[in-house]
Amino acid sequence: MIEVKNIEKSFGESKVLKGVSTIFETGKTNLIIGQSGSGKTVLLKSLLGIFTPDVGTISFDGRVYDELTSDEKRDLRTEIGMVFQGSALFDGMTVEENIGFPLKMFSDKSKSEIKDRVNFVIERVKLIDANQKKPSEISGGMQKRVAIARAIVNNPKYLFCDEPNSGLDPKTSTVIDNLIKEITEEYNITTVVNTHDMNSVMEIGEKIIFLKEGILAWEGTKKEIFKTDNEAIIDFVYSSNLFKKIRKSQNKGE
Repeated sequence: MIEVKNIEKSFGESKVLKGVSTIFETGKTNLIIGQSGSGKTVLLKSLLGIFTPDVGTISFDGRVYDELTSDEKRDLRTEIGMVFQGSALFDGMTVEENIGFPLKMFSDKSKSEIKDRVNFVIERVKLIDANQKKPSEISGGMQKRVAIARAIVNNPKYLFCDEPNSGLDPKTSTVIDNLIKEITEEYNITTVVNTHDMNSVMEIGEKIIFLKEGILAWEGTKKEIFKTDNEAIIDFVYSSNLFKKIRKSQNKGE
């Protein structure tokens, strides 16, 4: 569990986060959504320790980040997996080498142990016949699988995903969404996904945090979205006719 208490973050005279408080639950896919400029990327980077909030605290299973020593912060970082927006794979490395990189950097495992663990996560994310290929030789969807495999190879307690479906077609996006959800439940990870993809919200939104102009304007589940009277989230989600139809049909079925 990650608990955020009243965090604020400004850059110069611009206040980006304005007293955000929430809990990201363990074993669930927690989604951060909002328009461009809403503060969701700043919130994600604050959770990762890239930005330090001006006010408030962030706790990882009771450990307040700002109260940790340098060694304790370093240990915490080994418990974090990250899937970057553009996958951020090393072009000169094979799939196998990309996935094994965190183990070489942050563990004392032997070469054979690393190979075994890499092969295990490769099989888990269903990367078939890709071990010795370079990122340029595989599809965008497979690159995302590599990024997810690399993120979980260290058995993280916390998984962060920044726009994991960016650049993917709808069918592949759904596959990646479901993979993230499966891994979250299987390993009981606290997963936080920063996304603008409303299909992801409908697929895996077990808890949704909606930011508007730096304020937490709404939070709930994908089912609760269809029933909310919150105008801010309604305007954001139901700007498309598709979601208006879904909401209408959901309400009729009650």
